[in-house]
Amino acid sequence: MISRGSEWRRWEPHIHAPGTVLNNQFSGPDVWDKYLAALEAASPAIEAIAVTDYYVTDAYEEVVRRHREQARLPGVGLIFPNVELRLDVAAKTGFVNMHLFVSPEDADHVDQVRRLLARLQFRAFEDRFDCTRAELIRLGRKADPSLTDDRAALSHGASQFKVNFDQLRQVWGESAWAKKNILIAVAGGAGDGTSGVREAADQVIRQEIERFAHVIFASSDAQRDFWLGRRAMNETQIRERYNGLKPCLHGSDAHRNEDVAAPFGDRFSWIKGGLEFDALR
Repeated sequence: MISRGSEWRRWEPHIHAPGTVLNNQFSGPDVWDKYLAALEAASPAIEAIAVTDYYVTDAYEEVVRRHREQARLPGVGLIFPNVELRLDVAAKTGFVNMHLFVSPEDADHVDQVRRLLARLQFRAFEDRFDCTRAELIRLGRKADPSLTDDRAALSHGASQFKVNFDQLRQVWGESAWAKKNILIAVAGGAGDGTSGVREAADQVIRQEIERFAHVIFASSDAQRDFWLGRRAMNETQIRERYNGLKPCLHGSDAHRNEDVAAPFGDRFSWIKGGLEFDALR
């Protein structure tokens, strides 16, 4: 029997879906059909997808439902949640974005990650708001009492909610399930990533965030070479300072149909291995 061994497969590690909580530019009566059709027609073919949304898993659950019930995305062998969080650490044009890649292997992974997120808290208006859908809606209405629609309140609440990095690190570290089933990625760019943390007084927190992360969202040659120990520091120095070398991934970060499966510069993410979360691990 001849075995082909491990193969390189295209992954889409960062893609939003219709109804994404923030900056939703997907529109039209057949928006979901167009979205799924664009993924199905992608070239090179996409075989693993991390469905991304801010603070919630709604979009991921909808993609999985259509995959199972409507036989959409027939060529995709792995779908998993990518929960995007905004830290309370300022970057160049916003706040540092951190992502939770959640393994779908446990049947209750959605409930488990919701339970984990609920332990993250944001304080405002002399009150405490937990990172849950209901609490984000409550925060949105507290910040803007004119919002009567739940979806609008959810979006506004998510735009205000910032995650404290130390709290996130503690919550992840205290959960055996999280350490087994969640990988941490952080944006590496300047606008909403660690490269935008440039004040001298913030360099320690930048280093701690990058040390905590397993993956860097970046596609430039300079970033890849740095995290492989080929630039200012060698492999040994990177391992000592940042707790290991870091793989760089890049996705389309699509918030509208035109960008689905079309990452900037056609810089695709390839992972060698089977269509399972262990290949990413």
